[in-house]
Amino acid sequence: MIHLLVNTNNTRNNTMKKPDTFPQSTLLTITDLQRSLDLLLAMPDAPSAMIWGPPGVGKSSAVRALAERHGIGLVDLRLGQRAPTDLRGLPVPDHTERRAAWYPPAFLPREGRGILFLDELNLAPPVMQGIAQQLVLDRRVGDYTVPEGWVVWAAGNRKEDRAAVYEMPAPVANRFVHFEVGAEIEGFRSWAANRGFDELLLAFLLFRPELLHKPDTLSPAWPSPRSWDMADRMHRAGLSIASAVGQAAAGEFAAFCKLCERLPDVDAVLDGKGAAIAFPKEASQRYATIMALALRPREAPAMRAAARWVGANAGAEWCRLFALTAWDRARRDGTVGVVADAFVKEEKLRPYLHPHAA
Repeated sequence: MIHLLVNTNNTRNNTMKKPDTFPQSTLLTITDLQRSLDLLLAMPDAPSAMIWGPPGVGKSSAVRALAERHGIGLVDLRLGQRAPTDLRGLPVPDHTERRAAWYPPAFLPREGRGILFLDELNLAPPVMQGIAQQLVLDRRVGDYTVPEGWVVWAAGNRKEDRAAVYEMPAPVANRFVHFEVGAEIEGFRSWAANRGFDELLLAFLLFRPELLHKPDTLSPAWPSPRSWDMADRMHRAGLSIASAVGQAAAGEFAAFCKLCERLPDVDAVLDGKGAAIAFPKEASQRYATIMALALRPREAPAMRAAARWVGANAGAEWCRLFALTAWDRARRDGTVGVVADAFVKEEKLRPYLHPHAA
């Protein structure tokens, strides 16, 4: 049986019993959204899906990642940037039949399997939403028909996100299943570790998770998962991250980096010379140390030394954070065997031998 955590009425107070594998809330994390979309894609005759959430939370990225993971096509349409003829096509006269035919645009899918993704759907003016309604309800517009192997999904911001959105017509809303997404640090940590995020930047966000998504009406730059992704690239280039996440968040990160100048000698730990090195007492330094030990090792001796030191010096919550982050990084680097070998030898880390251990 396939279970989906969906809110078909687009409300926050859905009392539907949800499977234990999903959080007991209609507000999904990006990780849970990806799992839900995986299940939805596996359904025969899957319904259309609408993903709601604040700007920059990762809605579009989740859909792109799913298409890549399944090796299927993705056509990303930003309807707010399109004119009606871009979807309906151009009328071309057929003099023999004394009628006009609509020639659909080349970017619409014709064959295979994939996702026709109507991103920022409710930012589009009503005339474009009307055309989108035909794609969602009838799977056709003009003389174009959506191929059998393609699903029609959409995403948009909510009114409370202060986005300039239009009301979604009731017939369109009622044809979707609705997923509402929020920003949360655990899903971002997993994504960031797998992506190769800077260890100090990730440690800072774990230390200050409330800064993962914090809209600021007074500044054009403010913290969101999307802007932290940009900040990571700027930080690696030696540039200030203020232009991505704003002055306030950038100032806090600078202060965090200052504190972390007094970290334990991580390189000595990875060289197996950490017996006399103590686990820091200050929380910010603990996060930075754990991230460094989880993200730096690539070879088996360094990973074993890191696991041995964490198991001997850190408490259960820090062992869990180290283990899950090491797994996420290992999946990206292809070093899963190295991590598993290190965890086998450490009693505190054995519960995390499975990459998805809780």
